[in-house]
Amino acid sequence: MSLRIGQLLDRTPVKLNVSVDPDRACALADYAAIYAETYGAHEKPETLVPAMLEMFLSSDAGFKRARKALHARASKGDT
Repeated sequence: MSLRIGQLLDRTPVKLNVSVDPDRACALADYAAIYAETYGAHEKPETLVPAMLEMFLSSDAGFKRARKALHARASKGDT
């Protein structure tokens, strides 16, 4: 049988601990407050950070190019 999507990859979350300076913590709290005003859903800043990182990484063209090159080198055995 053939499906449009392939088998899902491992989606087990990986926990990371990150320390931020007080200004960043305040900005994240403000973002969560604005998010709640906008969407009517209260989320903790730490719940929003993964989506923020995803958006940041997916919009960084330089990172995308460098990552593609990194993986190309790794597949050739170059590091």
